[in-house]
Amino acid sequence: MKFCSTRNPETLYGLKEAINAGLAPDGGLFMPSYYPRAYNLVAQPESFEDLAFSDSLPYLSGELEDKEIKKLTRSAFNFQIPLKKIEDNIYVLELFHGPTLAFKDVGARFMAGLMPVLNKHNEETNILVATSGDTGGAVASAFHGVENIRVTVLYPEGKVSEFQKRQFTTLGDNINCLAVKGNFDDCQRLVKNAFNDKGLRRKIRLSSANSINIGRWLPQSFYYHWGLLQWQKAHQDTLPLIAVPSGNYGNLTAGMLAHNSGIKAGGFIAASNINNTVPEYLETGNYLPRKSVPTVANAMDVGDPSNFERMKYMGGSHEQLRSMLSAYTFSDKEIIEGITYVHDNTGYILDPHSATAYMALKNSGRHGFFIATAHPVKFMDVIPEKIRNYVKLPSHFSETGKKSQSDSMTTDYNDFRHYLSDL
Repeated sequence: MKFCSTRNPETLYGLKEAINAGLAPDGGLFMPSYYPRAYNLVAQPESFEDLAFSDSLPYLSGELEDKEIKKLTRSAFNFQIPLKKIEDNIYVLELFHGPTLAFKDVGARFMAGLMPVLNKHNEETNILVATSGDTGGAVASAFHGVENIRVTVLYPEGKVSEFQKRQFTTLGDNINCLAVKGNFDDCQRLVKNAFNDKGLRRKIRLSSANSINIGRWLPQSFYYHWGLLQWQKAHQDTLPLIAVPSGNYGNLTAGMLAHNSGIKAGGFIAASNINNTVPEYLETGNYLPRKSVPTVANAMDVGDPSNFERMKYMGGSHEQLRSMLSAYTFSDKEIIEGITYVHDNTGYILDPHSATAYMALKNSGRHGFFIATAHPVKFMDVIPEKIRNYVKLPSHFSETGKKSQSDSMTTDYNDFRHYLSDL
């Protein structure tokens, strides 16, 4: 398959070129040049890794052999993604059973396995990743120790949880971390400016591991297929509404990709905290990006989401998008109340991001499932005190035990450019 830019569907690029570039030359985001119809909605694969192999074929088979794709998916997806019933007609798709306890493990591990296969015998690649919380840990873990890869993680100083920060600042080796004196949007802007800096890119080889990179974004569509197959076992005659915690909108647009590729859902809900640029767009038709505001659901603190370009590209006009998407916005107080309500009534413990999705689905009054994006242990400073004793660290999780290390960085692009030039 070839790939195109959201800003120019006529010019096509190969998989290797798209993944290594991160952003398209015109500043747009890469997209598949067509939506594959290779999905089999009847067959029940034995595992998520088997389904991921099948779903990867349309995108990868032009450049990788089947045995390489199978090896990649088996290595990347060696953890469970269960669909569990919470209450009548409300289920949860748990995406936090990977090594860093967040859904970002799916895309990061896939991309980390794919890049070395595509870039055999190439020079060093510098991967830039902006994080509002979970992305940094997942990318750092996935690429830690990968030959010819250097990762620079940019995070907003003081605006990620201590648990999240330790996941990427304690690895060392080929993982560098920058504490940016700003918010996530400042981190994201620095990364985008670097990609648009032709002079810098002539000096060093850059790529991205945010969801703007199609190599990290594509595999997120696979778990929507998996969730829908599990749903169909109990609800053969009902299409589920799917509620998605939404910040930079890579997760939700991956669901839209699955839907456009033939995996039909009953629609999607964008569940947002008070950084509700997209929900306001869906309501008014006006897209008004703004400075993000810190919340208890910090990974969703994004005021100008990059993947809005993909949303518009796939969804069409404002009215067409509204026919596929609805949205709900929740305050910090409502998020904490939601966590408490679910625990008191079901015994299930939600992290603050997943809580927004549960409440959105609950408020819709529809049947379906919501996406649980992170394990609650990552947000113990947010979980209500009376619930914390019930939160257990998963047995498979392990920390490095090393001291956190990061450098300080201003929001001035010239400072960041100088830092990259010295790598």
